[in-house]
Amino acid sequence: MDVLAPYLPTLYLIVRGLAVLCLIHAIATRQQPYLMIMLGLGAVLGSLFGLAFTVYYAFAVLFPAMRGGSRAAGRAVARGVDALKPLDLRIRDAQAELAESDTLQNRADLAALQARAGRQDDAQATLEPLLRGLYADDPVVLLTSAELDLARQHPADAEAKLNKVDLKTSAATRTRTLTLLAQAQEAQGKPDADATFQQAMVAATTEEPRARYAAFLVRQGRGGEARAVLEQMAKTESRATALYRRQEREWFQMAAGLRRDLR
Repeated sequence: MDVLAPYLPTLYLIVRGLAVLCLIHAIATRQQPYLMIMLGLGAVLGSLFGLAFTVYYAFAVLFPAMRGGSRAAGRAVARGVDALKPLDLRIRDAQAELAESDTLQNRADLAALQARAGRQDDAQATLEPLLRGLYADDPVVLLTSAELDLARQHPADAEAKLNKVDLKTSAATRTRTLTLLAQAQEAQGKPDADATFQQAMVAATTEEPRARYAAFLVRQGRGGEARAVLEQMAKTESRATALYRRQEREWFQMAAGLRRDLR
């Protein structure tokens, strides 16, 4: 033990850093709340019990995920970290990544960020090379293009693209597709929008479907139902870790605004 003593502070910092990484992974992949709490004890408080649990989680969940069907898990962790950055910084980072490597994912990521920032013309120019040929039916391209169609007030075009997306690709793809599809259906006055919003909320990977569904209910004059959804979001926010609240702050803020409007 005396031999290890000089290295204990360094080992402590390494394991605590691992706890932060594991916590991000747990949040990004929507693990059980008790796992997030245990990892939070290690990441935030640095408790020995939490750090011991971190080592277990790393070997039982994180490392196997990163080894096996792991690319999706790795991207989920990266998204969790990336979501904490300001939008302008994320756009600059995405532009740098695209300049270094012009891949489908990098191009689509940049276009999605530009669209979210209201820069539809830039997003369209970024996405244009992918809209023809080999990648035209790729889920990433379809989702990004559909989001642009909605921003440009072309909901029918968005719906046509979203109906081509394979919902079995991943939970995140399913959540995003159904959320956008519900918005496209609502914009066209279709009665299917309500059911699609509810489907999007099942096993959702983000708070966006619930926030948008509550806004939809308010627009439909169904204030009581909207309050129930918003109350559930408030409970989720109150129980969530600080990291998750920051990651989902856009939707929690939308929910807070809707609650004020309903008073």
